[in-house]
Amino acid sequence: MTKLNPRSGRRDFIKKATLLTGAVSLTGSSALPFSGVPVIKGNPLPRWKGFNLLDFFSPDPGNNRNGTTEEDLMWMEEWGFDFVRIPMAYPSYLDFDRTKDITPEEVYQINEEGVERVDRLVHMAHQHNLHVSLNLHRAPGYCINAGFHEPYNLWTDKAARKAFYWHWHMWTERYKNVSREKISFDLLNEPAMIEDMNDQHSSKTIVPGEIYAGLVEEAANSIWEANPDHLVIADGNQVGTKVIPEITHLPVAQSCRGYYPGIISHYKAPWAMTDIEHLPPLKYPGQVGDEYLSREMLETFYEPWIKLAQSGTGVHCGECGCYNKTPHDIFLAWFGDVVDILSSNSIGFALWNFRGSFGILDSGREDVDYEEWHGHKLDRKLLDLIRKA
Repeated sequence: MTKLNPRSGRRDFIKKATLLTGAVSLTGSSALPFSGVPVIKGNPLPRWKGFNLLDFFSPDPGNNRNGTTEEDLMWMEEWGFDFVRIPMAYPSYLDFDRTKDITPEEVYQINEEGVERVDRLVHMAHQHNLHVSLNLHRAPGYCINAGFHEPYNLWTDKAARKAFYWHWHMWTERYKNVSREKISFDLLNEPAMIEDMNDQHSSKTIVPGEIYAGLVEEAANSIWEANPDHLVIADGNQVGTKVIPEITHLPVAQSCRGYYPGIISHYKAPWAMTDIEHLPPLKYPGQVGDEYLSREMLETFYEPWIKLAQSGTGVHCGECGCYNKTPHDIFLAWFGDVVDILSSNSIGFALWNFRGSFGILDSGREDVDYEEWHGHKLDRKLLDLIRKA
């Protein structure tokens, strides 16, 4: 592959970015300054607020139920939101025999009807003035979740990385004439070194920086071949929690997570915790097990991300929120601090879902005084909290 040099071809666009305010500029996915180029101070990404849409989250399209409706997007727009992230499992838009494990050859077998379903959701979101961030939640050879047998390993197998770049080039070719104000490309959901991808409780460790940086650079180049101005985002290392210093020389934004600490955000979530029946009672602020949970703890956690944004690298929180087993008052107290820390430092965020166990509609919480909303149950307190952030 012929690599594009991030220093050439985009020098003019970076200079233009310095003339725009952070509130309206999308051009600042660039990171640290190049020689002779003015420094971009502050987070160059808009402070997007919105939701993840799970229409293509499952590898099996037959399991992708409760798809996003026109009403959903209309309500998002009316409530003042401007961003949606679409986490996709690549098998959801492939054509292969689903009674057997997928083969490396079948990873390239695109189902045109499947990708057109994605196109329709993207178009519908754009009709409601929502920026769309496409994300490979399951990429060839890697996913943070179990539930599908990959034919190879993204971190160790060249064939997996080749397929990864190919999928991104395919998607960005489809949207090569769509501006970065409307679309961005979030490369890989929550990278980690996983001992066993078929075990949802397998330990998850940091990916060696040089390996992840190489993957990001090659994928970004495959995207920029379609359009050198496309906006590229890389999720933080170690499941989205760690800044990626190895790529700050590239014009690539970075995405953090709003799930810290997991004892609050994923309390009694069966895919995230073992022995969920014997967890300590929650307090916030307060002592939980051997740790004192507080705003100060959160500020320490987000400090590297805040410094990254202040240096001129675009930062956004691509996922955040709380599973529905966390007591509602504790959730709101903790999440109010999370979004205040992010927002006060010009970092936007996206709730994990709109309708569902992390969402503002139909979350299934047992301790919420829901408001009836057009046949749905609305968590008005949560909606008000994120609208004001």
